[in-house]
Amino acid sequence: MFDLTTSHLPKAIFALFLVYISTMFFAKKKWDPKGKHVYITGGSQGLGLALAKLLAKKGANISIVARTQSKLDEALKELETLRTSPTQSFHAFSFSLSSPSTSAAALAAATAAHNDTVPDVVFACAGASKPMFFVEMGEGEFEGGMRDGYWVQAWTAWAAAKEMVKRGTKGKIVLVSSTLGFMSFVGYASYSPAKHALRGLAEALRSELLLYGISAHIFFPPTMYTPGFDEENKTKPPITRKIEETDDGLSAEAAAIGLFKGVERGDFHITADLITSLFKASTRGNAPRGGFGSWMVDSLLDVVALFAVPIWRRSVDNQVLAHREEHAAYLQKKGFLGSEGSSSSSGAASD
Repeated sequence: MFDLTTSHLPKAIFALFLVYISTMFFAKKKWDPKGKHVYITGGSQGLGLALAKLLAKKGANISIVARTQSKLDEALKELETLRTSPTQSFHAFSFSLSSPSTSAAALAAATAAHNDTVPDVVFACAGASKPMFFVEMGEGEFEGGMRDGYWVQAWTAWAAAKEMVKRGTKGKIVLVSSTLGFMSFVGYASYSPAKHALRGLAEALRSELLLYGISAHIFFPPTMYTPGFDEENKTKPPITRKIEETDDGLSAEAAAIGLFKGVERGDFHITADLITSLFKASTRGNAPRGGFGSWMVDSLLDVVALFAVPIWRRSVDNQVLAHREEHAAYLQKKGFLGSEGSSSSSGAASD
């Protein structure tokens, strides 16, 4: 999403070093999805579908949930081509997940379809973003940011936790945040708060679900080139695009691999790129670091982030300040500002 280094070469060298360090130490037993009932929201496209396909190839039984039946039908056809065993089961369910009742109903439908087996793992990949300037949002757009970015996953986690506890299932609940769950900048005032809230929910669940032998995880992907990304670009402000223009981003498939490997290792905070890992290091809070190898990597990232993150922040602030006049002209054209708005917007920032 953002370039914290001066070239791609240091990134490649640094990434190889991290891999080398991580493999020097003994790893704990890896999670195996074979034969497990995996429930994926947002499973008809983007990250959710890429993850479903990856896990289908590893022998999992898959339930995907999304709103549009036609997309679900096409997704099921793709999953069938990846079947590794005649005993695998693939099911799709059309539900909106924006309320507690529909989220519970979707989970119940998937449970019934898999011989009354509650999912072993729940991946909450559903969500949407509508970037725009804070001052031009309507009430619906502001509230929609929390509905589409937080509640659509929180209700699923709530329903899943209840069923897992009732049935004694020692499963996993995996939320999907964003790099913007560690930080934020202009254009994401409706989206980033939801992603920060998911981090807070995951922190609480990681602790509380220890009571029941259930593990919680949260994924922080960078920009992903998916249909959702194409949709958010329709409203994304030019200054937001400019800040993001150095971002390499990830394909849905690459992000799915990063997510899977994190869950496979048992990571709590999961990242799939260097930049997000630096922001993670600078805002870790009380999140566990993992094994000794992870501790070494995280400690190194702490040092790099100490210098890189303030440099990045200053660069973004300078870009925002340089955009003032263009932004004032935009607001005047939209009728939000009168002619006096231009002079007041171009003054120096108050301390």
